[in-house]
Amino acid sequence: MLAQFMALGIFIAMFIFIVTEKVERHIVSLISALLTIVFVFGIGMQSMEAIIETISLNSIFTKEFWHLSGETSGGSTGINWETILFIFGMMVMVEGMAKAGFFRWLCMCIAKLVRYKIMPIFMTFMLLSTILSMFIDSITVILFLAAVTIELSRLLKFKPVPMILAEVFCANLGGSATMCGDPPNIIIGTSLGYSFTDFVTNTGVIAAISLVAVLVYFYFAFKKELLTDAAAVTDYQSLPSPSSAITNKKDFAVSSVIFIVAILLLVTHAMTGLTVSSIGMLVAVATLIMSGRHAITILKKVDYKTITFFIGLFVVIGGLEQTGVLEIIAGFIGKISGGNEMLMIAIIIWLSAIASAFVDNIPFATTMIPIIKSLSAAYGVDLSVLAWTLAMGTDIGGSATPIGASANVVGIATAAREGHIIRWGYYCKKMVPATLMVVLVSMLVIYLRYL
Repeated sequence: MLAQFMALGIFIAMFIFIVTEKVERHIVSLISALLTIVFVFGIGMQSMEAIIETISLNSIFTKEFWHLSGETSGGSTGINWETILFIFGMMVMVEGMAKAGFFRWLCMCIAKLVRYKIMPIFMTFMLLSTILSMFIDSITVILFLAAVTIELSRLLKFKPVPMILAEVFCANLGGSATMCGDPPNIIIGTSLGYSFTDFVTNTGVIAAISLVAVLVYFYFAFKKELLTDAAAVTDYQSLPSPSSAITNKKDFAVSSVIFIVAILLLVTHAMTGLTVSSIGMLVAVATLIMSGRHAITILKKVDYKTITFFIGLFVVIGGLEQTGVLEIIAGFIGKISGGNEMLMIAIIIWLSAIASAFVDNIPFATTMIPIIKSLSAAYGVDLSVLAWTLAMGTDIGGSATPIGASANVVGIATAAREGHIIRWGYYCKKMVPATLMVVLVSMLVIYLRYL
């Protein structure tokens, strides 16, 4: 009991410090991780085993970490090194592609296609964010999309923050549509044996319906801000052409091939058995080898602050896992839902959404998987319906707060590096209504389609 209060207290304190933004978030998470190890695992639990399980370094040296031969993986406890290595690998790939001008070229082509008009750019970038996030990690999408948005905002004189927030939300929405789009989906799919096609035909349909509502919402939510002080561009010749974004044709071709291979590996990983950590490392190594003498420069540009933030966060959440706090929260569902399927779905999707807004959705999804399996067995509810409910709740709920999902953290960090600070109040004011809307739409679609 003491360890549970300590774990919860450290998490709440960490959350408060992150919200106040007085100290950089990666420092807060690392200090909180240290406090968790000392007070929760050391003093409260007096368990070296809990520390080893949470640090989880031994998982890296297992065959299953790199390749699965038909077995399913239930995700890791504590630090999810598979996710960390995947994020690192994708960051390396993105830096290599950015150096070659790939993403800038892609976005400039789209901007030119819509004649550099602010609102058409806004709408098409939201669509681009959604579609790309279906096949590659949302972090990768936001890393380049936010950077290009800021560049375009300088040329066309509009405020980039509204567009970045909309892109972040759409990246999370797009990630919910496929098995490889969001880490919780990877965990749910591999743990319960669902394929890429299963996700597309179920959560993909829900995401597509929700996207229509999202596009309308953000159009009216940000139209006034985007058009204030925006330049009316009439001389298109004065703007840089998409081809000018390509710094080196050979590097551009190589980075394009690596990007396509990364997508193919992610889409087919269930068939090849390659884990996301393997894929991340493969694309990172390929990028560094092909970069030659520029490899060190690319490594220096990786956002290590974001990576260390996630490591610290995983340890703190590991404290909640090891002490059983997350299981208590998840077990609440079974006690109050009884055999009512509609009530069970409502509780799972809203509890998952609310929890994922504050607790990283990867360990939460991992904790919830055995709960929905037991609920399915005990009450005869279709397990796949509960799986799609859990996926949508965890994927979308994370959009509500700046720390709820990986893409949020990366988007805010990218904007901050360019001098555009996104405060908690402003973020939540715009993103919470959109999150509530999509969760409600998801619940209604699940009711209409499966019950």
